[in-house]
Amino acid sequence: MFGLGAPEILLIALVVLLLFGGKKIPELMKGLGKGVKSFKDGMREVEDTSDEKKTPAEKPE
Repeated sequence: MFGLGAPEILLIALVVLLLFGGKKIPELMKGLGKGVKSFKDGMREVEDTSDEKKTPAEKPE
């Protein structure tokens, strides 16, 4: 994962815990989750829009 090993991830988690405290971490993760979901929804919308442009429109007879 991005060239990070277990010791580096543990150190990052410890720094986050020290900076934000135990009570703030669930709020931060909830916000991060919402941001990731929003990003995924936006990417899906872009893909759907690009798929619509690729398919030819039906011509009326």
